[in-house]
Amino acid sequence: MRFITLIVCLALATPITSLQAAAQERTDVELVFLADASGSIDDAEILFQRQGYAAAITDPQILSVIRRGAYGKIALSYVEWGSTESQEVVVPWTMIGDEASAVAFAKRLMKEPRRAFGRNAIGSAIAFAQALIETNNIEGFRKVIDLSADSANSWGGVPIEIARLNAVDAGIIINGLAVLCRACSGRPVSYDLERAFGETIIGGPGSFVITADGRDRFAAAVRRKLILELAGRDTDGPRRENARYARVLAAVED
Repeated sequence: MRFITLIVCLALATPITSLQAAAQERTDVELVFLADASGSIDDAEILFQRQGYAAAITDPQILSVIRRGAYGKIALSYVEWGSTESQEVVVPWTMIGDEASAVAFAKRLMKEPRRAFGRNAIGSAIAFAQALIETNNIEGFRKVIDLSADSANSWGGVPIEIARLNAVDAGIIINGLAVLCRACSGRPVSYDLERAFGETIIGGPGSFVITADGRDRFAAAVRRKLILELAGRDTDGPRRENARYARVLAAVED
């Protein structure tokens, strides 16, 4: 309980922007990019992760998917996480609905310094992201936490199983980006990272894991993941779901 209270307080301590002050602004998706900044991630990896997210959110095809939504915009925040007491908002809630807003988000992401460090506390990171979603005065048709990590281990803080259950019970989907940069931290040798994500981290209707295997594929993995998250996932069977994904991907990749 002490850790959960601390996380909520940290979230509420985030500076209130004009967007947050608006009364229940409606949007298609509330999305938290929850990026790994733990001890296994060096500054070069922080940079290439940010570059990948910046490239994805400004991609014309991503913007096309956003504009096809009912509201034609999404609410986006970028958070880096490390230890139990190290979750930092790099870019606060921003409405993305056109090229100008996407570029502004990307520029701010690239100029902010690194602030999160320490040993993995994935459960605390998920709880922090949930608090951001629940205190932002935005009402998204879907609410998503997008967690990237090069490990599924968590050392202290809120247990992953509790954080995941709380988020899913609150109607939040948790998706995963398994980072397998062999020139960086590499693949865990004692377990299958994607399987661990699937069994212990992701949750909610249609939740999924995307793999980023190498620096050159990171931006492409983020882009694909964003397309799937923004398009939404059908939950009434894999055949219909796969057909929907095929249509969405074909439309944006032509």
